[in-house]
Amino acid sequence: MSTDRALLGRALFFCYNLGMYRINEQEYAEKYILLIPAMLDAHFPLLKYAFYSGNYHPVILENEEGVTDVGLSYVNNDMCYPAILNIGQMISALQSGAYDLSRTKVLMPTAGDACRGSNYTGALRRALQAAGFPQVQVLSLNVQGLEKENQMKLTPGMVWRALFGLFYGDILMLLTNQVLPYELRSGDTEACRQHWIRLLSEDLKRGKKLSLRHMKETFYRIAEDFAKISKTGEKKQRIGIVGELYIKYCHMGNWNLEQTLRQENCESHTNGLSWYVLYYMDTHLVQADTMTAGIYRIGMQLIEGLQKDMIAAMKKYGFYTLPEFSVLKQEAESYVGFHDTIGDGWLIGAEMVSHILHDCRKVVAIQPFACMPNQICGRGLYPSIARKLPQARIVSVDVDSSASKLNAYNRIKMLIDNPL
Repeated sequence: MSTDRALLGRALFFCYNLGMYRINEQEYAEKYILLIPAMLDAHFPLLKYAFYSGNYHPVILENEEGVTDVGLSYVNNDMCYPAILNIGQMISALQSGAYDLSRTKVLMPTAGDACRGSNYTGALRRALQAAGFPQVQVLSLNVQGLEKENQMKLTPGMVWRALFGLFYGDILMLLTNQVLPYELRSGDTEACRQHWIRLLSEDLKRGKKLSLRHMKETFYRIAEDFAKISKTGEKKQRIGIVGELYIKYCHMGNWNLEQTLRQENCESHTNGLSWYVLYYMDTHLVQADTMTAGIYRIGMQLIEGLQKDMIAAMKKYGFYTLPEFSVLKQEAESYVGFHDTIGDGWLIGAEMVSHILHDCRKVVAIQPFACMPNQICGRGLYPSIARKLPQARIVSVDVDSSASKLNAYNRIKMLIDNPL
């Protein structure tokens, strides 16, 4: 651990302990309910604890029935598909009558970049007004300083808990996707995952065992437990998944892509969220002022150091993973230009290249229809990557409220059946 990384870790841990909020999920009579749209299937069961405070009791929404139609009722269909799903899910939840509207707020995370995602909060406010919920405040979660009057304030305690939720979510997602297609006894993998979610949830709620040293030790314990699950021993096709953030990590957005691949007798690999966090910090260094850039650099050292620890634990027990962010970027240099930094930008192509170079030669690139960063930084690169890496097979799939799921599944089926 470098000196800067160690100092930042100790400083955040010290600040966290000073302002540690004790979480009780059963008591929220004096708080606002904070509705958060489903975005990160694997991470939100743990990452949600970062949003608890004396003011807010977070609820990760799970309602799915009819949310697309509700979204289209209040959002122009030219808005990208993730916005339609997010807004439809939040309005549908408010319409259910399950929440006291005078004590309910909604949270809309946004990267704040030059894409339609930056307009989510405005579109959500107009939708709430039209749906008859003008009293429900929309909070914005971003690090760009946008909408300061409605921006959710981040505390050291929130950041520290988020760091643990991020990495524990990553390793559980990566291991689950690799073990589930091969489990000998149905249900063993999910039981292991739920076991660790319960243990880690207690740590996050109580604010205990949240040191970097303990996180590293926990990586090895988790990997060891998943390695012990009895497996069939067969070899299946491994399919990499790359694309836009929401579509990549939320089953609603990608139309249950991981489940579809398992049903087709394949193993899927979606890279961890910590790689996106590092990509975001890396691409915003140029625009940041001197102080912010310094914080980003130290933060990147801390996060990539933890990423290396997680990768080491997985590799010790024979699991597949892409390399740490700096190595992934270096390997992609001959294939991807790093000037495309809007949205998911060059990370889409870099993850695709990394999958192919590390023996995952079939890749599904999935994105919202008409998402310009994905169409330019993603689709624009696919022919070039395919020419430079002829051993690869790449299929691009657009998802949208008006698109056909059958056509998407057919394209994925073509990839599976196409021999290498």
